[in-house]
Amino acid sequence: MLIHEEKEKMYRMAYMYMRNEDDALEVFQESLYKALNSINTLKNNDYFSTWLMRILINTAIATLKKKQKLVSINNEIFDQVENTEHLRTEEHLDLLQAMEEIEEKYKTVLLLRFYQDYTVKQIAAFLDCPEGTVKTNIRRGLDLLRTKLKGVYCDDRQNSIV
Repeated sequence: MLIHEEKEKMYRMAYMYMRNEDDALEVFQESLYKALNSINTLKNNDYFSTWLMRILINTAIATLKKKQKLVSINNEIFDQVENTEHLRTEEHLDLLQAMEEIEEKYKTVLLLRFYQDYTVKQIAAFLDCPEGTVKTNIRRGLDLLRTKLKGVYCDDRQNSIV
């Protein structure tokens, strides 16, 4: 079944948004329910993964708005991300803090692009926005991270972090 192949990615993304297991499972289940109820709206089976992830992201954002939660990324998320394994502990914490301080729209595209390895085209489909907007938000998000980390890292290592 197609959903079985996507469940791990869906749960990870739900967890990134919700920051706790119970809420992530709730969003995951609600997303599956919505997907099953609206499967007839899927026009092309080739886009099943993108369609499913978009439902999940929209559900997570709606749930956060309902609960009026402020979401920040915690250490558990970064521990699961291979791209940050080479960072020293203090660099890890600085990056974590900088990610917590940027706007949600930048955080979302950066997580999808660099931690989930989605393409710009896939992210645009998830978020229902033009690819140019995704590219702009990635660039602005990276610029914000560079600015926030500039005072901390004044050598070439900054470029490898961000």
